[in-house]
Amino acid sequence: MKTSENTQQLEKKSVYRVQGFTCTNCAAQFEQNVKALPGVKDAKVNFGASKISVEGEATIEELEKAGAFENLRLFPEKQRIVVEKESFWKKTTNIRTVISAVLLLVAWLIRDQYGEEHWLPVSLYAASILIGGFSLFLKGFKNLAVLRFDMNTLMTVAIIGAATIGEWGEGATVVFLFAISEALERYSMEKARQSISSLMDIAPKEATVRKNGQDIQIPVEDIQIGDIMIVKPGQKLAMDGEIVKGTSSINQAAITGESIPVTKSVGDEVFAGTLNEEGLLEVKVTKTVEDTTIAKIIHLVEEAQAERAPSQAFVDRFAKYYTPMIMLLALGVAVIPPLFFGGDWNAWVYEGLAILVVGCPCALVVSTPVAIVTAIGNAARNGVLIKGGIHLEEAGSLSAIAFDKTGTLTRGVPVVTDLIPLQSHSADECLSIAATLEKGSQHPLASAIVRKAEEEELSLPDVEDFSSITGKGVKATVNSSEYYIGSPRLFEELLSIGRMKGIQSQIEKLQHEGKTVMILGTSEQALALIAVADEVRETSKDVIQKLHAIGIKKTIMLTGDNKATAHAIGEKVGITDIKGELLPQDKLEAIKQLKKSGQRVGMVGDGVNDAPALATATVGIAMGGAGTDTALETADIALMADDLEKLPFTIKLSRKALQIIKQNITFSLAIKLIALLLVVPGWLTLWIAIFADMGATLIVTLNGLRLLRVRD
Repeated sequence: MKTSENTQQLEKKSVYRVQGFTCTNCAAQFEQNVKALPGVKDAKVNFGASKISVEGEATIEELEKAGAFENLRLFPEKQRIVVEKESFWKKTTNIRTVISAVLLLVAWLIRDQYGEEHWLPVSLYAASILIGGFSLFLKGFKNLAVLRFDMNTLMTVAIIGAATIGEWGEGATVVFLFAISEALERYSMEKARQSISSLMDIAPKEATVRKNGQDIQIPVEDIQIGDIMIVKPGQKLAMDGEIVKGTSSINQAAITGESIPVTKSVGDEVFAGTLNEEGLLEVKVTKTVEDTTIAKIIHLVEEAQAERAPSQAFVDRFAKYYTPMIMLLALGVAVIPPLFFGGDWNAWVYEGLAILVVGCPCALVVSTPVAIVTAIGNAARNGVLIKGGIHLEEAGSLSAIAFDKTGTLTRGVPVVTDLIPLQSHSADECLSIAATLEKGSQHPLASAIVRKAEEEELSLPDVEDFSSITGKGVKATVNSSEYYIGSPRLFEELLSIGRMKGIQSQIEKLQHEGKTVMILGTSEQALALIAVADEVRETSKDVIQKLHAIGIKKTIMLTGDNKATAHAIGEKVGITDIKGELLPQDKLEAIKQLKKSGQRVGMVGDGVNDAPALATATVGIAMGGAGTDTALETADIALMADDLEKLPFTIKLSRKALQIIKQNITFSLAIKLIALLLVVPGWLTLWIAIFADMGATLIVTLNGLRLLRVRD
């Protein structure tokens, strides 16, 4: 019993927000420190979201002690933090950098008068090094004590080495430039993280709730399911809920990315963070603050930013071996020429120190995460949820996209267009029997028949022995007679060829008009043809054209509908390949075949009926993620609006991200290689080294931030 309790304690998982991260290396170091704490089983830092997940037992004091090298502060994930913006002049690191710069400038100005090696400029250089590099040296010496070689270690050794061989001026310059680049890197990462923090500020922190006949304002954490929330015109909704009184236009741009407000009335679902534009609304709260759609979006975006993309995994593996190799190379350059070839010790030690500086893997390590954090945040602000760096990269490499028809290319609300009696029964009789059979069915076409019967105010008799015939239709007993309703394929099995031949031309005529035909009948005869049409979305044709324009070679429609209807709709919207009369397993097989043919294929569906195909595709894309838990959970990417218009933007953003990641990795490695080659003629100086390293870091960070400019 005791062992079981201990195991439970160890497996306890806590999530904390972290303040003070400055670089990916520091985040990795903090993760290692936390893992080493007694009682902690595992820990995972999410640098993009500034969070840490801790599995096991550890107090906040212990965690902050593990992050003391960066002066990190931790808060429970759900605790509301009011961050006061600190002015530039109040930040200790910035004050030190300014003092260091002043001392360096004064030393430069007087060195010609006194000489480079005079005690006065040397003292000023030394003071500049100590003040500007204070926090750097603290980390560097701690790392050296445990033989840990990261950016801080390399820089510490290089600066001390420069001072030792009398290069005080260059040592001080390196410290100053390093401090400046660190400040710029912090600023850039904060800019990227704003993608998430802006999401967190979307929903109000308080709401007006009616309790005991009084309207009172309370924090959202105190609101319970079932409470009635009062939302005035011009106010944002604080919670998800259902309208119980009033009608208004709701601007849902924050959740779905739709710019046009949607009219909502009694019974409609509304989301936290959306804006009530016109009328007074009373909304019954349906979810707690932790479960609102916006809370789920924030959580999924943060989790997505923690997930390593393939390129990031490569960079992490490469950096693991790269830093020790640079240390060995620097040692070799500093020692081998003087020992074996009579080289000047000062000159070659200087070159070795320059290699240490240029070899810092800062630019390489930051090249991928900054692009992924920025792209995923930008997508979320535009109503697209990308659930990880791996899916971001894969979406950028898609060559084919498959679409479900119903509810994706079409509105998903079919209507009865034709009802043709074939025997002595009247149209109303046929419709009444058909609606009675379809009452128990979940198929979208069934709801069209039931709605039509309700519009005609027909009475529906009782039904007995109802059963579904998978992929073909249903059967049941109505008024003591057994009836079937379903696709022509079902009646081809039930009736003789001669009986079907008489109605085949009528069926084909309706199908060529883009309508789905169902037959009502018995096991002996067909009683009526019922044609149902699903309206094509106005945007579908435009979206398909945009996808072809940006280089998607194949667009495929996968539908259970008959081939004639599928072709009519497919040709109308401009789809290149059309496959009809598919069961769920056929859709899955179609995706597999596309992948076998070498295509990287995306599948767009509603996240429920197309789950197997979505899971098998290179990237599964769900439509209408807002308010749909299944879509948010099953798909790799969720389009929050129930509209395809966000799809070309998603592909464009993913491709741009992939392009920028490749640019960053190539540039980071190329600049290092060029700088290292300067060692051969002895041209590599500490100045060039620091510009190569810090300049590269700044360039890849700013390049990643360009993803904020990709617009829908």
